[in-house]
Amino acid sequence: MKALLLREYKHLELLDLPQPAPAPGELLIQVAACGICGSDVHGYDGSSGRRIPPIVMGHEAAGLVAAAGRDVTAFQPGDRVTFDSTVYCGECPYCLRGEINLCDRREVIGVSCGEYRRAGAFAEYVTVPERIVHRLPEAMSFAEAAMLEPVAVALHAVKVSEVRGGETALVIGAGMIGLLTLQAARAAGCRRVFIADVDATRLRLAESLGATETLHFAGADLPGEIIRRTGTGVDVALEAVGRDETVQAAIQSVRKGGTVTLIGNIAPQVQIPLQVVVSRQLRLQGTAASAGEYPEAIDLVSRGKIQVAPLITAVAPLAEGPRWFERLYAHEPNLMKIVLTPQGGPA
Repeated sequence: MKALLLREYKHLELLDLPQPAPAPGELLIQVAACGICGSDVHGYDGSSGRRIPPIVMGHEAAGLVAAAGRDVTAFQPGDRVTFDSTVYCGECPYCLRGEINLCDRREVIGVSCGEYRRAGAFAEYVTVPERIVHRLPEAMSFAEAAMLEPVAVALHAVKVSEVRGGETALVIGAGMIGLLTLQAARAAGCRRVFIADVDATRLRLAESLGATETLHFAGADLPGEIIRRTGTGVDVALEAVGRDETVQAAIQSVRKGGTVTLIGNIAPQVQIPLQVVVSRQLRLQGTAASAGEYPEAIDLVSRGKIQVAPLITAVAPLAEGPRWFERLYAHEPNLMKIVLTPQGGPA
């Protein structure tokens, strides 16, 4: 099969690799579409430490069931499917509590680190456990389905923020996850959703996707503008960048008793204004991947409550993957989601 191999950092090659066979309880998926995640771009140069070459990356994917291993009961060849990026054991204390994203034996499709190596979906075929697979509606394109993984991530971030409806929210960062988090917050019933970024083009896109107000502000200037517009600060700030200055801005932008949910994690460490957090009784909430939000993601995208098509910059053959990685790594302006098609046909 054709696969895009990260042979060494900053070097991707389209190669012929052996086609995998499904083990008991697994499905062989013929990959129709796989999105390039920001974490893949960070893995491309080794900065994340979680894509150790040689590895086939890619975890935002959808396709057709090509074959089923022994003991598979819910799917058969020809089924249109997508799958979670997290491979969880289903048996540890976290899994038994439904916190599958925190599984003690968690693996991630397309990731290699010190503990494991799991081949990803920048390939014509990939094998995945049946328990992480979800059936797709006929009307949903494979390119849209490849967006369900980041949609589920955004939904999980809003879920752990304990949004009940009627809140005022601030999303910091109008990248892929930020724009999906904006839509997830609106879908959860937030009355007013601000979004802040330094990129005016992304803010215009955010406005078209349902942002109540867009803020072309950065760092220390943002909290003052939020206080000016709200009087007290927002109920919840969803930080989708992961840098010291944006985390600080999120903390300073919430009201007393508010929640700051940390999604982005570009910087390994940030400084926290401890006295502000303690004296204002703020809740700092981390969020990791998703934990059961795929059915909701499929439903919301199917009904147009969350729009993903406007976020897809290009759909391209797998052979063009190295060029797209170079452009994303160079931070070329106005690139959002690139979806690769290993089979070469329309997605």
